Amino acid sequence: MFARAIKASKSSLNVGIGRTNKHCSPQWCPPINRYAHHRSRVPVIPHTSIKIFREIPELREWRRKQLVDYRSVGLVPTMGALHEGHISLMRMAAAENHRVVVSIYVNPTQFGVHEDLDSYPKTWEKDCDILRDLDKELAGDGKNLGSVAAVFAPTTNVMYPSGRPSQEVDGKGSFVTITPVGELLEGASRPTFFRGVATVCMKLFNIVTPEKVYFGQKDVQQTVVIKKMVKDFCMNTEVMVGETQRESDGLALSSRNVYLGARRRKLATTLSKVLRVAEANYLRGSRSRDELLGPARELARLLLMEQHQLQPQERVKFEVDYISLADPDTMEELEEVDESKGAILSGAVKMLPVEASQPGEDLGLSGGPPVRLIDNIILKPVK
Repeated sequence: MFARAIKASKSSLNVGIGRTNKHCSPQWCPPINRYAHHRSRVPVIPHTSIKIFREIPELREWRRKQLVDYRSVGLVPTMGALHEGHISLMRMAAAENHRVVVSIYVNPTQFGVHEDLDSYPKTWEKDCDILRDLDKELAGDGKNLGSVAAVFAPTTNVMYPSGRPSQEVDGKGSFVTITPVGELLEGASRPTFFRGVATVCMKLFNIVTPEKVYFGQKDVQQTVVIKKMVKDFCMNTEVMVGETQRESDGLALSSRNVYLGARRRKLATTLSKVLRVAEANYLRGSRSRDELLGPARELARLLLMEQHQLQPQERVKFEVDYISLADPDTMEELEEVDESKGAILSGAVKMLPVEASQPGEDLGLSGGPPVRLIDNIILKPVK
């Protein structure tokens, strides 16, 4: 989801070439001269008409105009570090809406106290280039209803006007909590994660008021949490889910993949291989939990055993957090798949740091910290 950007005041947008916003540190704020300007005070991504909003009032003023002009708006929430998975959602949104808003904000409240908030990839310049290229692609396609019209890149002061809530489990602040689904699986391992996700999504939906919002299937539990939030709070938006985008070897695309480095990247397909074993058994007629997850867990055990037999400078260690067979509506664990509903196969593994590196070895961004990988497969109902 969401990438941290900039709070540019009206005066700072006109202070001269190469200046950065005085409200932000350089690591978060791109230089002011990266922005071209329309006739209005709102900057745009160079060589495009994509507006960059950092403040809520300006975005809401723009949104009201779309409403008056009977133009639908779709929202694609991201945390930046854009990749093909995000782009596929933007294409999907452009095909179904007149205007697409992409939010770029690294939301601190969905990170645990000891998680990778400070090192999370922040690639504003590259993200702008990707959006510029997508803008050209969509303009030349001719088959889309709309295009990417705006980026919402707020600061944390904008998103949390009373101050950023604590990342502690018992932290104080204004939160949206969706239970029990938010307490299972990812929620059990990362107890503040879905609280942070639901809170920031509620804010984004209230700010942008989109007709449709777009999420990727890779974060399948997140989609279930957001759908429940929209339903339970009677929100007037439709949650759309796009297929997981993968590398050629099956690894699900994720902004965190840049942490892996060359050695761990080779073994990062472990989780998708494990889930595929369970899927194959489902397609062959297996329906019980033991029949589906037993062989999957055995494969994970064998793959880990193979690594332990290697020398430290060659091996990759990982820990399996969970392999789940869950109800598609509640994420509750199943003992038997109901063929009329299907199920969700999902899992999470933690790729541990390399024990002993070789000279010049690519360890990944930030020296190769622990990387949590998630993936899932939808077991479709049997007609």
